[in-house]
Amino acid sequence: MRIMVTGAHGQVGWELSKRGKRKGFDILGLDRATLDITDQSVVKRRVEKSEAVLVVNGAAYTAVDQAESEPELAFAANRDGPANLASACAEAGIPLIHLSTDFVFDGEKKGPYLESDQVSPLNVYGKSKAAGETAVRERLAEHIILRTSWVYSERGGNFVKSMIRLGRERDVIRVVADQYGCPTYAADLADTILIIAVQIQDNREIAWGTYHYCGKGVASWHGLALETLSLAKQYTSLKVKTIEAIGTADYPTPAKRPLNSVLDCSLMEKTFDIHQKPWQQSLARMIKRMFSV
Repeated sequence: MRIMVTGAHGQVGWELSKRGKRKGFDILGLDRATLDITDQSVVKRRVEKSEAVLVVNGAAYTAVDQAESEPELAFAANRDGPANLASACAEAGIPLIHLSTDFVFDGEKKGPYLESDQVSPLNVYGKSKAAGETAVRERLAEHIILRTSWVYSERGGNFVKSMIRLGRERDVIRVVADQYGCPTYAADLADTILIIAVQIQDNREIAWGTYHYCGKGVASWHGLALETLSLAKQYTSLKVKTIEAIGTADYPTPAKRPLNSVLDCSLMEKTFDIHQKPWQQSLARMIKRMFSV
């Protein structure tokens, strides 16, 4: 089974390419240098010639704060790119799995967000991702929009790696404690996509639509920092003595962020029999892998 993966050098795309090949998939991994998803004609030709039976879009503009001053770039990558892929997939008769985000929600709900909850993004990044979801739905029936949250891995820049770096450099780290979400290991998300791919390959009746997948359990950024540094000190020397809990108001950023972006993943479990992995266990796996390289 050939799977065309865009954003192949990103956290999820990298894991998907690596784990997919290990599991016997024929992965066509494309980064921005080999496929600019904002170029409609190039996308159309690339999908036509790919011989893929599934496209996974992991390409995105993810600089949340920078997007506030670069909305055109954010919307080009996060709305127009998915629109181009969905149109090309529709013409070629190929399904699309498109990665989206918890930031399509405003964070005002008291409990976990369902797929059916109204989107109401607070920032440019969230608005561009919500627009990308709409673009995919309008152009392609055979799609899965996969919302996730707080993604981390050994690769690239992410919160977990930043905390380890700061833990080596500083005596005191101040971390926001009133924003809550579900930390997600990119490797777990890649495995989820591959399980769905197998079901597509087996010609099962696929319930196309929008789904949530993230790590099991809830954390604040402060809680995630505590767990990260507790695990990291097993492998490296840390300078940090205090991890101070602060409020969102104490750490102003250009982009406003949801206070609650916890996702309910029960529909994914019910539909695809995919079970979440506890975020603490996955974080421990990731950090062990990070220091064993």
